[in-house]
Amino acid sequence: MATGTFAVGSSVELAVVERSGFVESRHAGSAIVLGPDGGVLRELGDVQTPVFARSSLKPFQAVAVMSSGVTLRGEDAAIATASHSGTARHVDLVRGILARAGVPVAALGCPPALPLDREARTQRLRDGGGPEPLAMACSGKHAAMLAACAANGWDLAGYLDPTHPLQRRVLEVLERLSGERPAATGIDGCGAPVHALSLAGLARGIQRVTTSQTSSPFALYREAAELTLAVREHPWAVDGPGRADTIAIERLGVFAKHGAEGVMVMSAPDGTTLALKVLDGSGRATTAIALRLLVGVGALDAARVDEVETELDLWVTGGAERVGRIRASV
Repeated sequence: MATGTFAVGSSVELAVVERSGFVESRHAGSAIVLGPDGGVLRELGDVQTPVFARSSLKPFQAVAVMSSGVTLRGEDAAIATASHSGTARHVDLVRGILARAGVPVAALGCPPALPLDREARTQRLRDGGGPEPLAMACSGKHAAMLAACAANGWDLAGYLDPTHPLQRRVLEVLERLSGERPAATGIDGCGAPVHALSLAGLARGIQRVTTSQTSSPFALYREAAELTLAVREHPWAVDGPGRADTIAIERLGVFAKHGAEGVMVMSAPDGTTLALKVLDGSGRATTAIALRLLVGVGALDAARVDEVETELDLWVTGGAERVGRIRASV
């Protein structure tokens, strides 16, 4: 039998979907919240069984690249940890990283895709264009990985192989920051290796990234601090205009990184950090759950989160009317 993440019986309700005053659906999962000192403030469900971190792994991958001889700052660092929406600005950043590293666009190993951003996708199709790797949500991460390979003389062609020096470096950084050895390794949707950690280990690692200082004597932590600064200063690059991570970072100053299959990590400005997974894999409620968990432990202001939630895509419609909403039940 295949190994896997925590079971239905080990999860708790995290969010509901209401339509016309009736709870139509319920999202179950698990979550952990760490206080600024690293102590556990709240546990919901099973936080010890491993989950594939998916794109919530990107901060570790970016720190691995940035501490391997590649200087990425500002928007370039932000796009390295992004699941971007493929706007022209995003694509230009990716091209720039590759160009400065002397790496051809053809070296990108992520699959071709259309932009997630509606306007960018429509414009591309009107111009007669189609899917391309540059527009894929993970292209910034891939460009940064290729830049690290170029800087270190590592083979470009095999950079996605788990045994490649770059991927061994990612694993080393992940283990050092999370304090865990991944329980499993698979292939992510973009073709890169993805690792399975407990939610507790994932939260611990993200907290070490987001509370690092640029004055640290250790390069790994200095680069983690630079990445955190870049994300908070350039939230548009991390996700995209009107998208959940960008909105949360812009409006609340959090560090937010969603992952596929219902994974989310988030750190408040004071260092309070959480990791969660919605068990059914839906990501539609993860931002709301994360924000409410941080409100619940006093790390974010409830009134400000109320305002931000009106900007998120949480409405349930009936015809042209709003008849309900997705809301966290934690």
